[in-house]
Amino acid sequence: MKNTVKLLRKTAGLRQEDLANALGVTRQTIIAIENDKYDPSLPLALKIAKLLNRPVEEIFFLEE
Repeated sequence: MKNTVKLLRKTAGLRQEDLANALGVTRQTIIAIENDKYDPSLPLALKIAKLLNRPVEEIFFLEE
């Protein structure tokens, strides 16, 4: 699964640490998500979408 977390995070002016703290996860988790090394759970994906004020399907999508 691919994602636009890094782009949206930077657009929002957030550091990886800021996003991690807001979501209750580690910075390493954010790094792994941004580098397509880890697919977040559904609850975490929904939290990311809510925090970044975007629909979840705009952030996470299957590679075609």
